[in-house]
Amino acid sequence: MEGSQGSPENDGEPRRYEIRVKGHLDSKWGYRFEGLCFTRDSNGTTVLRGPVADQAALHGFLRNIRDLGLPLISVVGASSERSYAPAFKIGTDHTTFMKEETNR
Repeated sequence: MEGSQGSPENDGEPRRYEIRVKGHLDSKWGYRFEGLCFTRDSNGTTVLRGPVADQAALHGFLRNIRDLGLPLISVVGASSERSYAPAFKIGTDHTTFMKEETNR
């Protein structure tokens, strides 16, 4: 199987992501999100941004969020060619996933 499934491009470059969680992530957990910068917003959320090497690395970050008990709000992936609305936005019941794609 060539390329990566579900990925709009496979140029070997890390894809940039923005991961938003409910709550303020303490900086002591930064080592779990190596390579990502995070910002604590005044609305009580934390946004993690930066390049992610591949899908396995992205799933690792999401696993760390789960392990810390932080509610996931959204995961947004962006590239130079396409930008995505929240790729996975969790509904209020935390089980509903909606895929939304936007070309820009």
